[in-house]
Amino acid sequence: MALNELTEAIRGKVADGGISDSVKFDCGEAGVIFVEGASVSNEDKEADCTIRISEDDLESLLAGELNPTTAFMTGKIKVDGDMSVAMKLGSIV
Repeated sequence: MALNELTEAIRGKVADGGISDSVKFDCGEAGVIFVEGASVSNEDKEADCTIRISEDDLESLLAGELNPTTAFMTGKIKVDGDMSVAMKLGSIV
């Protein structure tokens, strides 16, 4: 799934309201997805929490095929910033 499709998938998940903090999914060379509340863009802005993840792993996470805790423990997800914000993502991904 391309970055624009992942962006749309996240936009659909937060349409009714996301979390109040800002989160950036950093997919390396593919680009970033910035989420703040119900707003989703591909702008590379400062965020309360940055999650480094591959496009493939983000797709699996959004599809419910990848457990976020397992992904973190195995290094598929790296978190920079406020870890409590990352914990809130379970309500939207």
